[in-house]
Amino acid sequence: MRSRIWALLLCIHCLGLAVAAQNPAKRQVVLQVSNGGFISFKSETSADNKNTTDSKSLASLIYSQALSTDNHIIHRVLTDADQRVIFGYDLSVVSDPLTRKFSIGVLPADEAFRRTFLKDSAQPATETFATFPKSATQQTLDDGDAVSLELLVNQESGVKIVDLVRVTFDRSILLENSFEAAPKDFTLDAVELSVKSYQLLIDGTLVSRSKPTVGCTGSLLWLYVPRRGRFIFSLAPRDGYSFQKIGVLDGNRIEFVVDGERYEWLSAFPILPNGGTWNLWVLPDPNYAPLFSSTKPFAKPPPGVLDKIEQVFKGNTDRTSVLGDMPDYKIKNPQKEKNQIVIPQRVMIGGADSMENLLPKSP
Repeated sequence: MRSRIWALLLCIHCLGLAVAAQNPAKRQVVLQVSNGGFISFKSETSADNKNTTDSKSLASLIYSQALSTDNHIIHRVLTDADQRVIFGYDLSVVSDPLTRKFSIGVLPADEAFRRTFLKDSAQPATETFATFPKSATQQTLDDGDAVSLELLVNQESGVKIVDLVRVTFDRSILLENSFEAAPKDFTLDAVELSVKSYQLLIDGTLVSRSKPTVGCTGSLLWLYVPRRGRFIFSLAPRDGYSFQKIGVLDGNRIEFVVDGERYEWLSAFPILPNGGTWNLWVLPDPNYAPLFSSTKPFAKPPPGVLDKIEQVFKGNTDRTSVLGDMPDYKIKNPQKEKNQIVIPQRVMIGGADSMENLLPKSP
C-alpha cells in the first residue's frame, strides 16, 4: 500500500546540547506494538536551504530511545551524549489486526516517566522535559503509513529536527527501508576505530584523562588540543587531503609527533577490533575552531539546541565529545622550553564516518 505522510506541524524551542556517542537518532528504532504490528522511529534533520550534507551529518549529534509500556504508550526521548534530554514526547499506539489499521496520538511527555528517566541521567531531576505543549488529534493510519513530526524548528534559519514514525504489520517493510539493511560496497570507512576511557600524554606528561564511559568511534578519529589544534587520524591516506604517515596505532595506543612534540593517546580498550600494529595517517588541522567553547559556561543560561544547530549549518559538522577541565599553566617562552607542557583547559575528541563531515577538500 502506498504510504502517506501526515505532517503534524508542532513546533517548540528547547534545551541545550552537548555531543558524543550512544545510539545515533538517524538509525531506525523498531518496536512491536502490544496488540499486533510494528512501529519504527527515525530522526532526520533538514534546512530550507536544502543543505542535505550538513543535515545528514547533524543527525549524528543526536541520540534516541523508544521505550514501550503495557498500556499502549511509547515514550520517545532524544538526548545528547550525556543523556541530557533535548526533546521527549509520548505516543499512544493501538493496532487492529482485522482492519489492518493503526490509531496513534501524540502526547506531551508523561510527568511520572520524566522523573523516572532523569534519575538515571546526568540531568537534574528538577529540570523539565522539552516536549509538545498539548496533545494532537488522534490519527488513523493504514498499514505502511508514516507520520512526520516536527520536533524542533528554528524559524529564522529553517533548521528542523523531524521524527519519522512508521507503522506496519509486515516488519520486512521496515527492514527494507532501514539504514542498516541497505547493502553497500565495502570501503575503508566500514572499518571502525574506537577510543574509550582515554588518557592523553604530551612528551610523557599526562594532560587529560576521560571518564570511564566517555569515548568516540568512527572510521576516522580526531583529537583537539587548545593552542595546538586538531589532529585527524586515518588508517590510509584520503584523496584531496594532506594526510601524513607520521603516526602508529599499536593495540590501545596512538602515537605521533608534530612540531617536535610526542603525543600518546591511550585507550582502555583496543582501538581496532582485531588489534595489531599499523601505520597511521595524521592530518594536522591547526585552524580548527571547536563548535563548543573551551571555557567554562557563564552563569546565564547556555544557548539552546537550535542556536547550536544553526552554528553547525554555518560551519563544519561532525560527532563531537567534549571532555573535562584541566588547569592552565603559563610558559614564559614556549619556543625555548619545549619540555614544559601547556596544559589545556579542555581537550575534545570525536569520530566521523567520512572526511566530508569533518573538512572540505584541499584546493
